[in-house]
Amino acid sequence: MAYRREYDIAFVGLKPGVHEFNYEITDRFFEAFQQQDFANCKAHIKLSLDKKSSFMMLKFEVGGKLDVVCDRCNNTISLDLWDEFIITVKMVEEPELMNDQEDDPDVYYISRGESHLNAENWIYEFINLSIPMHKTCGFENAEGPQCNPEALKMLNKLEAEAKSKQESNPLWKDLEKFRNLDN
Repeated sequence: MAYRREYDIAFVGLKPGVHEFNYEITDRFFEAFQQQDFANCKAHIKLSLDKKSSFMMLKFEVGGKLDVVCDRCNNTISLDLWDEFIITVKMVEEPELMNDQEDDPDVYYISRGESHLNAENWIYEFINLSIPMHKTCGFENAEGPQCNPEALKMLNKLEAEAKSKQESNPLWKDLEKFRNLDN
């Protein structure tokens, strides 16, 4: 991964209080990382750094758009990104030991002698976490123009076949008597 200084924050020179940093993220940002499951990323990251005497609160606000492949019909769809993440950065004497022992992923330790904080890996992680696990055109839009009609026909056919197999299986017939027991 290429080291990029544009994501370094020289926090030593900052006065205590809130400081804001803005980053425009495109597909070029992800070239330094592994292959992505999305394309045409146009994300905006607003980073608010609240500096205190022995720690910093970092609030990342993720917004923007990117294109993903629908899990149902395999067409490309555009997703809106919106999420926020908070990281607490604490300054300690032995940051490696503290990071190894810390169970909370939202707490990160750095050495008291550090002068810079690199936000690149957090930006990468938070954009990826902003993408939903299940990416579909939406059930309300399943018959819409963006869904692949051939894929939907195949899914309906497979669903009908599965239903007929279920009805012909005697195991399911015996289990039907337990369906509405709570009524």
